[in-house]
Formats: sequence, structure tokens, C-alpha cells
Amino acid sequence: MLKLEFWFEFASPYSYLAAVRIGDLGRAAGVEVVWRPFILGPIFADRGWTTSPFNLYPDKGQYMWRDVEREAEHQGVPFERPSIFPVRSVLAARVALLGVEEGFVEGFAREAFRAHFVRDEDLGSEEVIDSTLAAIGLEGSTVRARACGPAMKDKLRESVDRARSLGIFGAPSFVVGRELFWGNDRLERAIEFALSQRDVSG
Repeated sequence: MLKLEFWFEFASPYSYLAAVRIGDLGRAAGVEVVWRPFILGPIFADRGWTTSPFNLYPDKGQYMWRDVEREAEHQGVPFERPSIFPVRSVLAARVALLGVEEGFVEGFAREAFRAHFVRDEDLGSEEVIDSTLAAIGLEGSTVRARACGPAMKDKLRESVDRARSLGIFGAPSFVVGRELFWGNDRLERAIEFALSQRDVSG
């Protein structure tokens, strides 16, 4: 099966919009979605930014929030602007990386995005992470403890380094082979491209 890498950041509202639909779209198209959690903070810091560009440039931020509201309505998914932006997403990303290894990443990611962008819960909170894990049938504190170990910390650094090497500068990003697509509105195009590569190779 063809593969499409889905690079997502839990603080990103556009990543939320992509996460709620990418699994079903990929399965329907016969494209395997590989979930790639990472954090944008170090990549922003490379550019001298101390926070999201949506905070650094208020007019851009104002547009973004209204655009997300429109897109959520268009997709038919709930959305509430969170009171914390950008949320500290390191813990959630480490748990998601463990989920990649153990097979629960999609369920956790979708539930974590709902917690933050629907219920305005703080993903930097251990209690919120535990309840999110419990919602998908896992024992929260045990899983979280494993995610906080040195192995997942290293995995997160490696994930950020790989994102840099791929030229990723924002989220969500979709990678098919060496081709990069950025933004929730490029998801369908990335799937189409993956299918075109199958046609070429097959």
C-alpha cells in the first residue's frame, strides 16, 4: 500500500482539521497514512521566533481563527477557540510517538485534538493526557510514565530533526516520497499525488 506521512502538531488548529478526516480518506483511497507527531517550537526557534507566527502577526492570527471556524463548519466538525495558544504540546507528542510504536496513535491523536480544540482542555496537563488515554481504553498514568522516559524524549528530538531534513516549516504537512504538501487544504491533493505515483510505478 502507498504511504503518506502525516506530520502534525497538537497545538495546530489546522492539524486538528486534518486529523479528524485523514484516516478515513486514506483508507478509502487505499493510501496508508503514517502518523508523524512532532513539535514546531524548535523549528520556529530556528527562525528566531519565540511563539507561533499567528501570535507574532496579529492580523494573520485574526484571519487564521476565522478561517478555522469556517473550515470546521464546512467539514461539519465542532471547534472552539482554545484559551491557551499555542498549548505546550511536548507531553502529548511524546505519548503520540509511543502510540506510533504501540498502535494507538490515531485514536489518541483524534481524542487529544478534541480535548483541546473542542473542550478547551490543556494538553500540557498530565491529568488531561491521562483522561484522554482513558477515553481510548488505556491506563493513563502508566502509559504517560512510559512516554516520559528517555526513549520517547529521544524519539521526539529525532522527529523534529527529521522534519527539518524534509523541509517542514508548519503543520499539518504531508509527505509522499520526497514531495511535500503543507496545510489542511492540501490533504486531498497529497492523496491524489500518492495515487498518481502508484499509477506511474505500477
